[in-house]
Amino acid sequence: MSPLPFSAPPSPQALAGLRVIELGQLIAGPFAGKTLADFGAEVIKVEPPPAEGTAGGDPLRQWRMLHNGTSVWWQVQSRNKQSVVLDLRTLEGREAVARLIDEADVVIENFKPGTMEKWGLGYDALSARNPGLIMLRISGYGQTGPYKDRPGFAVVGEAMGGMRYLNAEPGRIPVRAGVSLGDTLAALHGVIGILLALQARHASVTPEAPKGRGQVIDVALYEAVFNCMESLLPEYSAFGAVRQPAGSALPGIAPSNAYPCADGMVVIGGNGDSIFKRLMIAIGRDELATDPELASNPGRVKRVAEIDAAIGAWTGARAVSQVLDVLNAASVPVGRIYTAQDIAEDPHYRAREMIVPVTTHDGLRVEVPGIVPKLSRTPGAIQRRGPLLGEDTEAVLSRLKK
Repeated sequence: MSPLPFSAPPSPQALAGLRVIELGQLIAGPFAGKTLADFGAEVIKVEPPPAEGTAGGDPLRQWRMLHNGTSVWWQVQSRNKQSVVLDLRTLEGREAVARLIDEADVVIENFKPGTMEKWGLGYDALSARNPGLIMLRISGYGQTGPYKDRPGFAVVGEAMGGMRYLNAEPGRIPVRAGVSLGDTLAALHGVIGILLALQARHASVTPEAPKGRGQVIDVALYEAVFNCMESLLPEYSAFGAVRQPAGSALPGIAPSNAYPCADGMVVIGGNGDSIFKRLMIAIGRDELATDPELASNPGRVKRVAEIDAAIGAWTGARAVSQVLDVLNAASVPVGRIYTAQDIAEDPHYRAREMIVPVTTHDGLRVEVPGIVPKLSRTPGAIQRRGPLLGEDTEAVLSRLKK
């Protein structure tokens, strides 16, 4: 393995000693596993062997832009993990996985509900062998309910959860964000569930249950999205109001929008009362800064078109850099709309160690996102590149108790 150009963390990591078996593929389950691995958990990723017409392994290995047949995305999603090849369609493969899970703290799966049970790897069977086991189950609609057997991807979860309808210009077809937010939100909810379950397991330790009691974490993609939809349901429940798409604006909160500049665009959040005053003074509209009707958000919402026009007229006559300089000096939240190039060249990203170089097994230097969140005493770290398919099979399976 090529060395990474940075050192291991100076102290034990927060999840050191936690053993995780990752059975999921693509995004949701593996993103949860990646997050745990970043903070020191031993994550053993189980992948299928090559079959006729396939390269084998997690399909994400073949997604988007490839280098020598492997996605560079792989260096993000599977960093810090070990790869073990087992065929869960065979009895031998399922027995090996069960033995791995016997020695694990957590198992992650994002198959269609019922698949694990069909393989004899449902929670009841596994927890009978390992009572402290925690199982994260991510699916489109959850493990129960009338829709549980439907196939569900992030795109559907985002639509059913309410996000996709709002993500549009008024009167236009809704668009996706460009990344699989539903998967990532489900994964992060899953990680929260694992940490909660670990705390509950610790609290349930008894002489009869020396590891404590495990449990199942049931995360549905649509529910993870819905959980982030803020006032959507309460406003409908209380007032019958169906929130509508609003493009780049934030309905009911003003001013907060994207504004054209002479050479690009910026986003401005001037919706705090004191921030609004500073913004109006900065753009030379003192009469709006002192207008009593605009002193609080309800009044500004009524006149948002007027406010947006004033801001847009000012930004439109200036370059992005000028707008940033003036509004940053006035302590008004403002930002350039970043591309990948903007991110890669930004000194703040570098200073925060949010852009980290890694080296693939065949020597390609790839920059990947750093660790989030930042922990002061037990920080996360990238200590392994994304593994080759089955790279760790022999080493991992040789440790199993005979």
